[in-house]
Amino acid sequence: MASLKEIKGRIASVKSTQKITSAMKMVASAKLRKAQYQIERFLPYQKKLNEILNSFMSSITDDFDSKLAEEREVKKVAVLVVSSNSSLCGAFNSNIIKLLNDTLNKYKHLGCDNVEIYTVGKKVEEYASRLTLPFKLKGGYIDLMDKPDFEGAKQIADELIHKFSHSEVDRVEILYNHYKNTVIQIPTTERYLPIDLSPEEEIESSVYSDYIVEPDQNTILHSLIPKSLHSKIYAVLLDSAAAEQAARVMAMQIATDNADDLLEELTLLFNKQRQQVITNELLDILGGSNG
Repeated sequence: MASLKEIKGRIASVKSTQKITSAMKMVASAKLRKAQYQIERFLPYQKKLNEILNSFMSSITDDFDSKLAEEREVKKVAVLVVSSNSSLCGAFNSNIIKLLNDTLNKYKHLGCDNVEIYTVGKKVEEYASRLTLPFKLKGGYIDLMDKPDFEGAKQIADELIHKFSHSEVDRVEILYNHYKNTVIQIPTTERYLPIDLSPEEEIESSVYSDYIVEPDQNTILHSLIPKSLHSKIYAVLLDSAAAEQAARVMAMQIATDNADDLLEELTLLFNKQRQQVITNELLDILGGSNG
């Protein structure tokens, strides 16, 4: 059985750890509010851009063909996977790694040379570099998770667009954690390319679709589609960043609560041990006096 000194040492250690987890929760909460603010500022722009593109596609009368919408047999695949740079965020990274493994198993029949992995985030980059099968690894985007920026997102998007338009890959998928709320982050797989240009059936009445097109519809669409693809990558980075901080808030909250429970158990054990010591000393005194 542990001595009183050992139990006091454990109590002090747990209290010290609890202070750290509580502070980390506060930091993650501040970062989460900042990430939410960035998303709230950017999503209206992305939503309106998609509405304009969709409305424009439904209003044009001529057939429009884009290299970025070309459906072809999938022989080569690029996978963009987003994780965090640090740990202590619960199952955030393990869920993405599991999703990556499922995706790689789905395309394993293509061969390692025909599957490219673009990693954004230190954790998934480290994991991908240790894979037994030598898939093509494209990294170097670690900084984008610490501070997502549009130029970095545009750089990734342009490279993926170039590869798809030059038939170097036939399909591009994005894997990331979608931020739903502080408690729930959903591992998500989305098709990035080829882009779906079929107009939605219902268009909001607030979007005016009778466009006067200058200089011509092909020029406008060839400008709008890349902008939409650029904004998609940036939105994914912001979404994943918010999901990471939300996961860290919950992980640190759980750790703090567990520390409370452990302190309660250790304090009870300490009191029992101290009472036992006092009882033994009283028995010794009484035994000595009777003797």
